[in-house]
Amino acid sequence: MAFSLLAHVVSDLCLGKPALRSLSISATVGEALSALKTSEDSFISVWSCDHSANIQDECRCVGKICMVDVVCYLCTDDNLLSPSSALKSPVSDLLPNIPGLVMHVEPHSSLLEAIDLILQGAQNLVVPIRSSISNSSRRKLYQKPQTSPTTMHKGCEYCWLTQEDVVRYLLSSIGLLSPIAALPIDTLRIIDTDVLAINYHSPASSSLPAILRSLRDQTSVAVVDENGGLIGEISPFTLACCDETVAAAITTLSSGDLMAYIDCGGPPEEIVRMVKTRLKQRNLEGMLEEFALDSSSTLSLSSSSSDEESLPSPKTALSRSGKYSRSSSYSARMVRRAEAIVCHPGSSLVAVMIQAIAHRVNYVWVIEDDCCLAGIVTFSSMLKIFREHLESMA
Repeated sequence: MAFSLLAHVVSDLCLGKPALRSLSISATVGEALSALKTSEDSFISVWSCDHSANIQDECRCVGKICMVDVVCYLCTDDNLLSPSSALKSPVSDLLPNIPGLVMHVEPHSSLLEAIDLILQGAQNLVVPIRSSISNSSRRKLYQKPQTSPTTMHKGCEYCWLTQEDVVRYLLSSIGLLSPIAALPIDTLRIIDTDVLAINYHSPASSSLPAILRSLRDQTSVAVVDENGGLIGEISPFTLACCDETVAAAITTLSSGDLMAYIDCGGPPEEIVRMVKTRLKQRNLEGMLEEFALDSSSTLSLSSSSSDEESLPSPKTALSRSGKYSRSSSYSARMVRRAEAIVCHPGSSLVAVMIQAIAHRVNYVWVIEDDCCLAGIVTFSSMLKIFREHLESMA
């Protein structure tokens, strides 16, 4: 039973995975921004390579970047005054000084080894895959400067595996993980109460450290009221679907207004006007000139948004009354991306897994019956439970 699951290797999870688009460590922030805008993936891998050598190990993925990295970088004090200069900085400035976020693994590495690396802090596992590109095409690639996004490294293409990939794979074999999967999450003690949260009325700029940490932890920043009730979230998942102009919104708006700014459909015109006015008041004309702010180009949502809106309505909707007027249903993101995916302490582990996978997030907020925030459940905590279960079965 569990032994058959343990026998799988990471190449089993790579079937059908696209080749990584990658950027050289020598690229600029501006080049990274252009690559992100044309990429179908939210993240682009950053590589340190010497294509003149013949040793494949000298091509290494040293990190990954997304639009959130660029936006937070533009929001720093110096870069607010001159965003055009910030875009000329090296892309290495965007990479966190945290070792082990991206790890290379061999295709024959076991599923258990992959889970262990994730539990040790790896966000992405880089795996070599077979390439259909001919040898002559490879030689041409090596002769070109590798400053624009490419997929080839020393004649090899790579894909990467994420926490979501591993959890989705385990879900396909959920019968082998019973009875753990059917137990309530509070019984399993996987609700983390150390959450990142900000008050609804607080300046959005004060959440920047929390946004960066949530990006590294693959979680989110909860937006709460004075009583600790969950109103919504500022999620890296959502911000990664925006363009760089959202930096101006983070700089000038409250957390509540920022949620409205990044909701589906683009920001209301009155909030865009508010952002422009406040940029002028703070003498940030450089940002105003660099970014053509309007209500139609700020949010470049992926095709998944239409899928979310077509999902069936949740059976249980916990309505919130009062001045915030935010919904707190089990699947709130079906309506707006700034709203949060929530569950209750009595929800089963498998139900929470399905929720997170259906909405393409790595976490689910846990709320009490009165909508007060109780904590968060992450893919990492789920994998830890399954790892312990598999080990006990071995």
